[in-house]
Amino acid sequence: MTTVPLTAPPVRPRLTRVLLRLHRPALYAWTLLVLAAATVLFLLHGPLVDSAAEGWRQFRDCGMDRYCAYDQSAILRYKNWYDYSTLALVAVPFLTAAWAGGALVGTELESGTAQLAWAQSSSPVRWLTVRLAAPAALVTVGTGLLVWLHHLAWAAGRGRIDSAKTWYDVWTFHTNGPTLVALALAGLAAGALAGLLLRRTLPALGLGLLLTGAVWGSAQLLLPRLWPATTRWWSHATGAPSGSWQLTEGRSADRARYYVTYHTYADYWPLQLTTTALLLTTAALLTLACFLTLRRLTGKAAAR
Repeated sequence: MTTVPLTAPPVRPRLTRVLLRLHRPALYAWTLLVLAAATVLFLLHGPLVDSAAEGWRQFRDCGMDRYCAYDQSAILRYKNWYDYSTLALVAVPFLTAAWAGGALVGTELESGTAQLAWAQSSSPVRWLTVRLAAPAALVTVGTGLLVWLHHLAWAAGRGRIDSAKTWYDVWTFHTNGPTLVALALAGLAAGALAGLLLRRTLPALGLGLLLTGAVWGSAQLLLPRLWPATTRWWSHATGAPSGSWQLTEGRSADRARYYVTYHTYADYWPLQLTTTALLLTTAALLTLACFLTLRRLTGKAAAR
């Protein structure tokens, strides 16, 4: 004889689906940002860079002729759209931190939604894991795509556009490689930590931005020292070779020789990878701090 259970086993909610539904406006905004930036970067890689390169060729052919015509609008159009797209990518870690601190964690703790989920069928650890893992996957894929397209757009103008940014330009360096992806993940963890610490929307949003700015600034200060630089001595004052990132210059103690310390373009990927490793380690430490803070928070709630 078959025994029918009196009560059905509790159904565990699909937290990822619930999270995506709850933050659907943010998901739509992120998708729109990625598509818009990708479109601009495609244009920068193709027709915009070609027309700007032609404008610079015309300008060089003019020589000293003040009245020679060249396509200045194409040059300025490429410069402006390159700057706009670069700043849009630079903003990604800060937007991620603000959203994570304010909407993802801070608002749910302030309104009591998180506590309600913990009291039902979702443990606090699982709740936080989903809130970090799902956005991290979306941020990694979207930012990684934009970084790849930005590098293609920059490389298409290298050597063809006289006003093209150098490889060591502070904004171009990060938007051209995986350091931006790692910084966006650090921003996500920093924002979540701010939300767990303050448990209020606006203060958590502000703290998330400050923490992300501190991570960015620290990484930028350490960046030149994360890979051995080249030092050359000369009998006369001179600068670093063309295309190099000059760090320091000076004279010997007896003032008989001059030195210059710099990174060449060959150091680009070593600097990118070491900085990325540093930022990923920072993101991991911030994530650990999130779970430790959650444990303290839920422990206090259980004690009451």
